Amino acid sequence: MKQRLNIASDTRINALLCSSAAVLLAACGAAGAASAQTTAHVYTMTGAASKDFALTGYDTNPLAGAGSLNGAIASAAAGAAGAQPRLLASVATANPSSSAVTTATTEVTQLYQSLLGRAPDAAGLAYWSQAVASGVPLSAVEAAIRSSAEYISLHNTAGSTVTVPATPYNYYVSPTGSDTAAGTKAAPFKTLARAAKAATRAGTTVWVAPGTYAGGIKTTYSGTSSARIYWVSTTKWGAKVVPPASSTNNNAWDNRGNYVSIIGFDVDGTNSGSGTKWTHGIYTGGSYGMIADNHIHNVAKSVACTSAGGSAIGVDSYYHGVMTDVIGNVVNDIGPAGCTYVQGIYFSTSGTIKNNLVYRVGAVAIHLWHDATNVIITNNTAAASNFGMVIGGGDFYHTSAGANNIFVANNIVYDNKYGISEQGVTGKQNVYKNNLIYKNTTYNTSLRNGLVATATVGSDPLFKGYSRTAAAPDFHLTTSSPAIGRGTATNAYPTDLDGKARNATTGYDIGAYQH
Repeated sequence: MKQRLNIASDTRINALLCSSAAVLLAACGAAGAASAQTTAHVYTMTGAASKDFALTGYDTNPLAGAGSLNGAIASAAAGAAGAQPRLLASVATANPSSSAVTTATTEVTQLYQSLLGRAPDAAGLAYWSQAVASGVPLSAVEAAIRSSAEYISLHNTAGSTVTVPATPYNYYVSPTGSDTAAGTKAAPFKTLARAAKAATRAGTTVWVAPGTYAGGIKTTYSGTSSARIYWVSTTKWGAKVVPPASSTNNNAWDNRGNYVSIIGFDVDGTNSGSGTKWTHGIYTGGSYGMIADNHIHNVAKSVACTSAGGSAIGVDSYYHGVMTDVIGNVVNDIGPAGCTYVQGIYFSTSGTIKNNLVYRVGAVAIHLWHDATNVIITNNTAAASNFGMVIGGGDFYHTSAGANNIFVANNIVYDNKYGISEQGVTGKQNVYKNNLIYKNTTYNTSLRNGLVATATVGSDPLFKGYSRTAAAPDFHLTTSSPAIGRGTATNAYPTDLDGKARNATTGYDIGAYQH
């Protein structure tokens, strides 16, 4: 993980030592720009623990003498033994031409809009335009903005395992907003449904503030491979999606767009109003989607158990969707107990299922069916359900090849009625390795086509606080867990469900959490 610190140290520029990019952008204004007659130095500093600091100094020798960057380096690098600055660029800052300033002003304004979704403040614009016109790399401005508290709060949800890149178009939603507003940060929308009508362009992010929002929405617009559409709860699980007072849909969120990411929401089906009850949490029929870091719970608990089915997360090939990633979600208390039709994570296409915690599901915690093929399933924890996993194909939409090229590794499948089960049509290229499969009362593993699971751990995972009935069981591993260091690096996600790095030195752990 990179940390960046941007410092203006030239006493001839405002006599200001800024230890925060937020301060730098807000406080370093035209007065400093007007007197910038020296040399701009742009440094990066690397050291132990992969700490990386970008240092921007404006004086003739920013690393020497009192009041220089040395003090800031020592402070910033505390704990990073051996950290050394490396000069990236040195640029003489003479008085630039008016045309150069005009061009730089346009570039800086566009950068602010792209990264922060707003115009720059006057002081920041004047300062950076003068610096860029004098030869300071635009990348230095970008580094400063990216290290600001404002950027971090926008682009990294607390506790999230997914980082959202800057997008050219941004809309905002808040419980205190208005659907007649412009959808800007200063004038946000009030509802997800209104934002869904506005987020029509590739390269759009919808930032949703903490609060409660009516679900039953449908998103249909698509991004592209280089410009996705992102829906982001600015605080992980802070934006709660609940049934409306009168529901006309059986789902919380129906996405049909391609290249759409849905990140960090709490989908809570506990309190149904009148009308149609939810049987689906987040459903996507699009391609190249991502459903990450969400909490989907108490969905379809009181519905009739019928073959119409349902799921907390549904990834569907019916509309020819392919390659969606389901990463880092918590799914629990889904469907009527013992109902075989309501699933946890239900996949009928290609993609990945990684780092998810799924428990207390009436049917199957993780279920592949219909046209599912080419799916990677790693580092999930599936417990206290009817089935832990079902891998198979049947009731086909567009193909009859069956579930093949399925890679199942590093998963904990524990305390279900059935463990891992191949059913329907399956292929010979499926791989099952390094899974902990234990205490599934009917059987632990049932594979087809002569396949054999390898490197299986058949022991209690020794969770920190597990109970089938506890409101929030603790599925973290104790230090005695046999899951520690018994996984494989192949297809493992780089972090665990908490965002903690998987540890190649001590070994990859099995399950959703790295100890």
